[in-house]
Amino acid sequence: MDFINERLVEFENYIKGRKVAIIGLGVSNLPLIDYMNEKDAITTIFDDRTKEKIDSNIIKKIENYNMQAFLGENSLENLKGFDIIFRSPSCLPTKPELVAESERGAIVTSEIEMLMKMCPCKIIGVTGSDGKTTTTTLIYKIISENGYKCYVGGNIGTPLFTKLNEITPEDVVVLELSSFQLMGMDVSPNVAVITNITPNHLNIHSSLEEYIDAKKNIFKYQNENDLLVLNYDNEVTNKCGEEAIGKVVYFTSKNKIEDGWMIDDGIIKECADKLRKHIANTKEFKLRGMHNYENICAALAATKQFVDTKQAVKTIMNFNGVEHRLELIREIDGVKWYNDSVSSSPTRTIAGLNSYDEEIILIAGGYDKNLDYTPIAKPIVEKVKGLILLGDTSTKIFNAVKAELEKQNKNIPIYMCEDLKQTVTIAKKIAKPGQVVLFSPASASFDLFKNFADRGEKFKKLVNEL
Repeated sequence: MDFINERLVEFENYIKGRKVAIIGLGVSNLPLIDYMNEKDAITTIFDDRTKEKIDSNIIKKIENYNMQAFLGENSLENLKGFDIIFRSPSCLPTKPELVAESERGAIVTSEIEMLMKMCPCKIIGVTGSDGKTTTTTLIYKIISENGYKCYVGGNIGTPLFTKLNEITPEDVVVLELSSFQLMGMDVSPNVAVITNITPNHLNIHSSLEEYIDAKKNIFKYQNENDLLVLNYDNEVTNKCGEEAIGKVVYFTSKNKIEDGWMIDDGIIKECADKLRKHIANTKEFKLRGMHNYENICAALAATKQFVDTKQAVKTIMNFNGVEHRLELIREIDGVKWYNDSVSSSPTRTIAGLNSYDEEIILIAGGYDKNLDYTPIAKPIVEKVKGLILLGDTSTKIFNAVKAELEKQNKNIPIYMCEDLKQTVTIAKKIAKPGQVVLFSPASASFDLFKNFADRGEKFKKLVNEL
């Protein structure tokens, strides 16, 4: 007999004829338009963009379905009297309009939260300030290439809520979860991974505490049979173990531990019962950098209950990495050019700098998320032979690096640029054979680009045209 997801059936019966609000026409919410129309919900669309700035095909679909739409900056003024509200990740549950509707009795949720509540199979969730996508992708590949039907979603892949009718108890769902998605959530995955937590998105979150509390929702609602995988070396995540309900497994690259996964002198080891089992030499992996070896440890810990570790390691050895993450574009006249556009914070760029033994020409700068750039100065002074800056954060980075140079009585050339093309031109001019040109912005992309992927694609295009 075919599996029937009773919780999904119950939900579909519930929403028929109900007043449903969909806030934000981003990737995660678009499939909900068709779904709600099919299930005969009375659906209203909200988006802070004007009609002219939204894809005409989406507008046409909304009109064909006779759905009411409130668009523009003050659209949420009309958010009143709904039974269930699907918010986009960027629309935080702390917004006054959402709080008012929740207090009135509306269910305020999201595509990803409803997926997790109605999913019939095991869920592995990954969050963190850095390394989420690589770790999520590693876990997905390990699971999907070793005997399971696996779905990947959240921040990557496709929205999975509308695929719930396909998912069975024998499958596995892997989700990359941002603080925006986790905020306000009251459900946690069976296996939760936190790669690290460092200050991020402080231009949107009201405080660092709010950001950390949002991340903690990934394990807050687990039970005693669930698993939490944590970074032992990160102060915030280390302490999360004290609040865990289920089993905790740590990974580390800086400490010796009795139980968990560690990187010791280039060797990944599994530690248990006072024994340290040799798992793999990091030189065997195509991925570079200690941060990636930590991601590998996290993925091995998260998948151990599903896949034999030897098989998991074989899968990882064939993994080339994720686009825009220390991605080798090409070599020109003995200089290797790398695209690390995903690095939108100082900690990410520091990890990128530490991945190379070669001398580095660094291109950095972008949109300002109100982050502190002091920590990046010392690694730049120690690793970089030429610094090329652009964007809103260029002055912050310049000032931090200049102060560190004066402190160490050193000097490196620093160039301030107007656009990305100028940075590539200067890098081509100053880079010497044997060096690496690393595009690792340490900043968000929204000042000049749609997102980090758009930024990375434009950088690759410029490099490939050299």
